Amino acid sequence: MAHPSQLGFQDAASPVMEELLHFHDHALMIVFLISTFVLYIIAIMVISNLTDKFTLDSQEIEIIWTLLPAIILILIALPSLRILYLMDEINDPHLTIKAMGHQWYWSYEYTDYEDLSFDSYMVPTQDLAPGQFRLLEADHRMVVPVESPIRVLVSAEDVLHSWAVPSLGVKMDAVPGRLNQTAFIASRAGVFYGQCSEICGANHSFMPIVVEAVPLEHFENWSSLMLEDA
Repeated sequence: MAHPSQLGFQDAASPVMEELLHFHDHALMIVFLISTFVLYIIAIMVISNLTDKFTLDSQEIEIIWTLLPAIILILIALPSLRILYLMDEINDPHLTIKAMGHQWYWSYEYTDYEDLSFDSYMVPTQDLAPGQFRLLEADHRMVVPVESPIRVLVSAEDVLHSWAVPSLGVKMDAVPGRLNQTAFIASRAGVFYGQCSEICGANHSFMPIVVEAVPLEHFENWSSLMLEDA
């Protein structure tokens, strides 16, 4: 959960998000080193009036400043491609959930069960319990088991939406008439918050996403209760 004045990302709750955080730090360090070097060169050019005649027409320097950027781009591109393929990898999911975007709420359908579906609306401010977050709490949470591959099928019924949970490293557009899929593994138990990340109308800010990761035994008990209520 993000907090005021936070500068970094939220704590990772999935292996993919951990990889994204590591890549962010890796790329940021390269950017920091380049920026420091460029600032140093600019400062030297402003302060010093000395000129080295060997650097004005040096083939070796031209080779260096051609090859060095290429090497830096490769150092950034290879980890990026690796994570890109990891994010698209969906191997033998234990559970499939269909998330459907509406104006302005989400509906979830657990397709591995015969009749397990529900709508998820934002809890109004006046109905919030102590400790709940304004504009982020939903009346029905999407409950998933911990350390299990979860596949999420994302679509929309009316306009464009986007199903995004930063802590899990998941963001997928919900397009009417199209079924997109993504996957995640919750590496620890907890409650993870997200919001629709595509401007979808007047109440775009009021359709939160709440994913609750629980141990498998608790998930089975929850699913049994939901099926009984249905």
